[in-house]
Amino acid sequence: MRLEGKTIIQIVSDDFEDLELWYPVHRLREEGAKVIIAAEEAGKKYIGKYGVPVESELSFRDMDAEQYHALLVPGGWSPDKLRRYEEVLSLVKKMNEDKKVIGQICHAGWVLISANILHGVKVTSTPGIKDDMINAGAEWVNEAVVVDGHIVSSRRPPDLPDYMREFIKVLENK
Repeated sequence: MRLEGKTIIQIVSDDFEDLELWYPVHRLREEGAKVIIAAEEAGKKYIGKYGVPVESELSFRDMDAEQYHALLVPGGWSPDKLRRYEEVLSLVKKMNEDKKVIGQICHAGWVLISANILHGVKVTSTPGIKDDMINAGAEWVNEAVVVDGHIVSSRRPPDLPDYMREFIKVLENK
């Protein structure tokens, strides 16, 4: 198991893109990683865009960047909600400062934009937020997955296999 001993935090709120949350969680667990689901409230069910629920294990206020090797941000409409929490933005900033692996897919770039960590970073996302990414100082490209140091970005659900392959490689080497 390539990621045994690694702990990843997956942040969530309602209206996440179901596949963009669950596919990475299962792939990382298959590789031996521990994945913790964090949301505004611990022990609460959050519902994806297509009705698939996830129960949070940790509240945003209890997150500690020192405890995790990586962060995952799913897409959907969830990122527009997630970026409104100061605890989420603080976590993203701290993980970025510490060069811990940060994975973002689809609309998840909104969270990184609000954390102000994309200046000069090469990324991708859903084309719908291309202008937002560029206006935040990122170099946006239309590719299935982009790795720029510790930041791994991807466009949409069909790109999930490429996204997870690269995310796992980067995390494995940290």
